[in-house]
Amino acid sequence: MTINLKELYHRQEFYPGFIGIFVNPFYHARLGLQKAMEEFSSKLKGRLLDVGCGSKPYQELFAVDDYIGLDIDNEATRNRKIADYFYDGTTFPFNDNEYDSVLCNQVLEHVFNPDEFLSEIKRVLKPGGRLLLTVPFVWDEHEQPQDYARYSSFGLKALLEKNEFNVIGYKKIGTDVSTIFQLINAYLYKIFVKWPLPIRVVITMTLMSSFNLLGIILGMLLPRNPDLFLDQIVLAEKIN
Repeated sequence: MTINLKELYHRQEFYPGFIGIFVNPFYHARLGLQKAMEEFSSKLKGRLLDVGCGSKPYQELFAVDDYIGLDIDNEATRNRKIADYFYDGTTFPFNDNEYDSVLCNQVLEHVFNPDEFLSEIKRVLKPGGRLLLTVPFVWDEHEQPQDYARYSSFGLKALLEKNEFNVIGYKKIGTDVSTIFQLINAYLYKIFVKWPLPIRVVITMTLMSSFNLLGIILGMLLPRNPDLFLDQIVLAEKIN
């Protein structure tokens, strides 16, 4: 029973459904990322490298020949036993032109030298290979102190073009008022994260779920603002 509940909670973390409204403080952010991944996943083919793979939450969405996870080499990622390869933060342990596709989900903001990072992605991609990249725009500092940047849509496009990628697909995620309620829940989460677990569960299922519901309802009723958004997803192609 306990295992099933843990599996259910983990599922609601990244694929939030109705239950996610009541158990996931990041409901709107994760739902937006899930939908964006579903929309763009068919654009990646062949051998896929997931850079900064974490728990590989979106692996099931990609119908590829091979799905390889790469993560930064530290004790936490080693103990997780999910990544297939590890790297030192500078050089990927792969040959040139080895992958058809690269997925990089919510990682770029944690990279201090983005040009070097994108250069490595470009190096391991085959000519014409594709990069699917997501980054936050409006979000609090997280995974401190390794949180270095936020990119506007213009800055992200310029950075990719500078590193010889051609942007062929782009979408802003969370351009409605649900972004405001997601930020309220992110604020509350940081306040209560060190409180005892039973109290946090009650707060999540009552107070935070109320803001999730308000975000859903008002997000459907009020006009969108494309200049204020949570995340963005970019599909780019390596220039031959």
